[in-house]
Amino acid sequence: MTQVIVLNGGSSSGKSGLARCLQSVLPDAWLTLGVDTLIQAMPLAVRVSDVPISADGEVGTGPEFRRLEAAWIEGVAAMARSGARLIVDEVFLGGPESQRRWREALRGLDVLWVGVRCDGTVAAGREIARGDRVPGMAARQADLVHRGVTYDLEVDTARTESLECARIIAAHVG
Repeated sequence: MTQVIVLNGGSSSGKSGLARCLQSVLPDAWLTLGVDTLIQAMPLAVRVSDVPISADGEVGTGPEFRRLEAAWIEGVAAMARSGARLIVDEVFLGGPESQRRWREALRGLDVLWVGVRCDGTVAAGREIARGDRVPGMAARQADLVHRGVTYDLEVDTARTESLECARIIAAHVG
């Protein structure tokens, strides 16, 4: 039985909306947690110093972010081991290295790895409409976060509505 669904995609790719749709179509209660939740939980000083975003949307991560992220990932895995079914909304800025960290923490759990694709131009339009992101982040991340990452399933939110993507994913959940 699937215990964790990991959604990986760039900024403004539609992961959060897709996660909400998944919660509505999946049986049972599923919690959604993600990198935005982690960042919001961090003290402002860490967000400013250890998660710098350049003028063109490149996101950096420092040692304090990595330390807190490691604890976060282990905590999310512990929740799944305790019986919570989870949807993880992630951005693998480090590509396969990011996925490796999650794979190690989730070892022994039934995980569905989902690539959430979105054309960079479409994501950039969503980014502008959101108004809460540095311009350029979505276009920069659209392909970058998928390089070297392996998936069980991929969906494209630029071509398919979130609810339909959720139904496709739900059909793969055991």
